[in-house]
Amino acid sequence: MTLHLYDTLHRTKRAFEPRDPDRVTLYVCGPTVYDFAHIGNARPPVVFDVLVRLLRRRYGANSVIYARNVTDVDDKINQKAMKEGVVISEITHRYEAAYLADMKALNVSPPDIAPHVTDHIEAIVSQIQKIVDAGCAYAAEGHVLFDVSSYPAYGALSGRNLDDMIAGARVEVAPYKKNAHDFVLWKPSKEGEPSWPSPWGEGRPGWHIECSAMIEETLGLPIDIHGGGIDLVFPHHENEIAQGVCAHGHAHADAAPEEYSRYWMHNGFLTVDAEKMSKSVGNVLLLHDLVQHFPGEVVRWALLSAHYRQPLDWNQSLLEQSRKNLDRLYGVLRDADAALAGYEAEGLGDAEFGDAEMRAAELELAEADLAPVLDALEDDLNTPEAVARLFALGNAVRDALNDAEGDLRDLALARGTLLEAAGLLGVLQTAPEEWFEGGDPALKAEVEALLAERVEARAAKNWAEADRIRDRLTELNVVVMDGPTGATWRVKG
Repeated sequence: MTLHLYDTLHRTKRAFEPRDPDRVTLYVCGPTVYDFAHIGNARPPVVFDVLVRLLRRRYGANSVIYARNVTDVDDKINQKAMKEGVVISEITHRYEAAYLADMKALNVSPPDIAPHVTDHIEAIVSQIQKIVDAGCAYAAEGHVLFDVSSYPAYGALSGRNLDDMIAGARVEVAPYKKNAHDFVLWKPSKEGEPSWPSPWGEGRPGWHIECSAMIEETLGLPIDIHGGGIDLVFPHHENEIAQGVCAHGHAHADAAPEEYSRYWMHNGFLTVDAEKMSKSVGNVLLLHDLVQHFPGEVVRWALLSAHYRQPLDWNQSLLEQSRKNLDRLYGVLRDADAALAGYEAEGLGDAEFGDAEMRAAELELAEADLAPVLDALEDDLNTPEAVARLFALGNAVRDALNDAEGDLRDLALARGTLLEAAGLLGVLQTAPEEWFEGGDPALKAEVEALLAERVEARAAKNWAEADRIRDRLTELNVVVMDGPTGATWRVKG
């Protein structure tokens, strides 16, 4: 199937055709590192991680270059450092480390390139100078501003008409601006703020120019895909296009935004209990806190439960259902692992399990079983449909387990296909036993000791002791499942 992606600029799904199949480029706007990320901040990296996994499978791991920037100079960073009385780098290093830890918990693969603004100031100044030289920006009172009237295609991405924007502007216009929608490329730094030399005086870059310059320096233009949240369409991405195109003297009326990025993708908003996240409402959910109470895969599954372009309402029932869904699939894997104990997957190709031709036929069959999941993802990352088809693969593993006349080869192939499909979604990445045991060695040791004592108490008909052990297991948030071969357990979701 051909990969189709919804392009915000063209407002339709388009067949994806990279400029160079041997060098597919993707850029996603990353974090501003001044605080812990909230759950809404987690949706773009998870969504585009699925896209990157899909692209790497299609074009090859070495043919995809994924960049996600880090904004480490910003007003909010300055304010945080001043409030805590520390140097700015202490704030940025602290919260970048926290962000990366949270991304790791969500199984988000690291980007190939993570450009930091402070490492690209020279490139930023150079690009601003090119825009000034092209007649699309002007210096005023230590600032450099982009002149939106110089770029006729301004507004194409967001669907906004420039004349209407200017006429309807209700913002206070700084005296050095030619019109209300001109935006800052460079500005003077206040005392105590980071600053760098430039032809227009000591200062620092505006937010929008940072991404434009880093994209050009790290990936080159045009890139294949630019991604981010829907809130960035205007003004951030609209301004990026204007800067990136005009820096190369393409401000004329027929200048195409595709000269900057060939495809634009944006994920939808996230609400909490049907309300917009807001500090005033008190419903801002920090990712750092969520992953302390739920496995990262549960959070990831929940983020992928709705189509990426649709709104997603975050609530407790969503998390609970996500945990149940993963428990179901991990339960299948645990049973398959038990049935395959001692069986080496590498043996599929040797004499015991058939010759090379049989192995090739089996792999072809596995690829056909994987196709429904791939088809769903290649239809504009339809993760809800992919999840439904993942369950179908899980059912196939269960059927192989229940087939008394089947052999281990069929079970191993079904299990491998399930894991490969899950890998595209970034789930089922933990050993089943570890998943159910919560990944805490101290907890595992205590629970297994309690279960051994429970067996002895029951054998001795010491019901008071058995009740004590049951109460302790409840305190530990552990569910015990008694079966014909003994008791198994898991941490409650």
